[in-house]
Amino acid sequence: MSETPDDRTWPHHRRFDVEYHHLDVLGHLNHAAYFPFMETLRCEYYLPLVGSPDPTHLDIILAEASCRYLVPARYGTVLVGEVAPVRPIGRTSLTLVYRFRSPDRTTTYARGRTVVVAYDYERRTKKEIAPELRTKLERDAVDPEPDHRP
Repeated sequence: MSETPDDRTWPHHRRFDVEYHHLDVLGHLNHAAYFPFMETLRCEYYLPLVGSPDPTHLDIILAEASCRYLVPARYGTVLVGEVAPVRPIGRTSLTLVYRFRSPDRTTTYARGRTVVVAYDYERRTKKEIAPELRTKLERDAVDPEPDHRP
């Protein structure tokens, strides 16, 4: 996918195809399907930041998730999912925003938001975001403008 000026505000994006098993009885993308899409975007964005392709190296835990559904996506629809961290980055947590749009940018189907906490799974406690990770997150962070809100 070629980069446009709009892509630069969203540090990671990927394509999702709406398949038959994603549909609900009304014939459109089931609301719950967006959450695994957000999870995929979150992992694909975050793992390179921590320098590992292995999801067992994730050091974040989900604290909150929401999604605002704007337009029904039907079978065969192609969604471009995007993710970006939001300013300010907290000491132990951060907010990520998501957008699901058409490839031609004419339709936004849904917007999502998650709050993740840096987490030490061995000690079972939250931890501070490492300084080098914070630098990378701040580089990619967007202001919480109306277009980036769920």
